Amino acid sequence: MNDTSASLSHDDLLDRLADVAVATGVNVQEGQDLLVSADVTMVPLARRIVERAYARGAGLVTLSYDDEAATLARFRYGGDQAFDHDRPWLHEATARAMADGKIARLKIIGGDPNLLDGQDHEKVAKAERLAAAAGKPVIEKITRFETNWSIVAYASEAWAKTVFPNDENALARLWQAIFAASRVDASVADPTEAWRKHNAALSARRKLLDDKQYDALHFRGPGTDLKVGLAEGHSWGGGAGKTIQGVSCNPNIPTEEVFTTPHATRVDGTVASTKPLAHQGTLIRDIAVRFEGGRIVEASASTGEAALLKLLDVDDGARRLGEVALVPHSSPISASGILFYNTLFDENAACHIALGQSYAKCMKGGGTASAEELGARGANASMIHVDWMIGSGEIDIDGITEAGEAEPLMRGGEWPGEAR
Repeated sequence: MNDTSASLSHDDLLDRLADVAVATGVNVQEGQDLLVSADVTMVPLARRIVERAYARGAGLVTLSYDDEAATLARFRYGGDQAFDHDRPWLHEATARAMADGKIARLKIIGGDPNLLDGQDHEKVAKAERLAAAAGKPVIEKITRFETNWSIVAYASEAWAKTVFPNDENALARLWQAIFAASRVDASVADPTEAWRKHNAALSARRKLLDDKQYDALHFRGPGTDLKVGLAEGHSWGGGAGKTIQGVSCNPNIPTEEVFTTPHATRVDGTVASTKPLAHQGTLIRDIAVRFEGGRIVEASASTGEAALLKLLDVDDGARRLGEVALVPHSSPISASGILFYNTLFDENAACHIALGQSYAKCMKGGGTASAEELGARGANASMIHVDWMIGSGEIDIDGITEAGEAEPLMRGGEWPGEAR
């Protein structure tokens, strides 16, 4: 940590995080409207983001607040009539506003990973299916990068207690970890420059993989022997990416991954999770699945199995892959030794796969191709997109060429010559 560390207060660090979220994350443009989504507990960061967006010349900034207590009340006290519909009108309006990049979107996350533990699994599954169906128009805009968007984190008491149980300084420790992973802590002299350099490094890795155009990736390790075929004309993403309109944004703050589109029907073998998945308020541990012809045909988990099986039955695409991502085991988030119980962070500590919807951005010409054209090339379609971690220091990955030859890609979870 440099000599300025003592001079940065918590408010100073929140200011830095808001700066990065607005300028490097969503990169709101002059005259562009912005939708900011957050929980009611996240007001200190949300207000800073609003201020900075207006200072950059944004159009109208809209704050949309959720409330975990109200969410939990639905499951505790709501009758059947509270679970027979969602709010498609809300998502349709948002999707219309996102068309042609008219409105950017920034989401602040950081809720209780255990919020829905102990709630009725049928209600949770039904609510998830309804929400996924209602939100599909927005997901399609996001996966096609039709506008600039980003996600940033905010520490909550419940989340901190999950990460650091029985620690009276849990909240402070989680904030410290968020600031460090987001490259805004006091060890960083200039967060904007740090993100520029990091994006350049991820861009170089993307270019190498784009040039290779592997036919498949082969993952091997404890409980894992998985061959992931890659979609025809796939391209690699990671770090900063450009929208259809040419606006650069960092969808995830933080990020350490490079990722691309698997072929929906060319995934075979077994794979085991290496970190728990926190999904819709339920922790799912020790996931183990088997793929045949791209589809999960067997699935289990040591805890949260009912939630996992419900997730897989959301639609046909939920049992197929929409993303495969490579992350070095020595990434800063992995090196921290912290299990965040939050996918935004944990996916950047390990290689991972995602069930469900593919990113059209990770297909050559995908931004303008029809859903039918993308599907013919192997892209998956689903109402969900759920990442879970399969990487560790014991995982080896080969790139499989069009000729069927295996080339070492990662060994012991590391890029050759890049272990830190």
